[in-house]
Amino acid sequence: MKTNMDINEIKTYLPHRYPFLLVDKIVDIEELKITGIKNVTVNEPFFEGHFPEHPVMPGVLIIEALAQTCGVLALKREENRGKLAYFISINNAKFRKPVFPGDTLTLEIAVTRHKPKLVQAHGVAKVGESVVCEADLLFSILDRKR
Repeated sequence: MKTNMDINEIKTYLPHRYPFLLVDKIVDIEELKITGIKNVTVNEPFFEGHFPEHPVMPGVLIIEALAQTCGVLALKREENRGKLAYFISINNAKFRKPVFPGDTLTLEIAVTRHKPKLVQAHGVAKVGESVVCEADLLFSILDRKR
């Protein structure tokens, strides 16, 4: 099984595009686990307003990066190819440390429950060895509508 993906392959699974695609690469994929990378750069559009004199990555975007990483894992499954992963619930979210321009976020997802139309996972975002955010995520897998 292939264990990494570049941005072009990620885009074949996720519908997100700049400036809302928040996963730069996948460095490890297993059946129920995936690890992604988000390089946080000072030219991210959200830093213009959050906060101009003290840029900090918004926590909701860290959660979104975790969700997109989980989406890649869910949509890579053969039975979910061509479908969408709708983010439907966040539980137990904790923000432990701020994320700054120049940081590299490591996005670790472990699926805790998988059914044909439902994926539940625990996500942990790290900078280096420090946990900056964690949350339990829930997705509904649906057919794409035209």
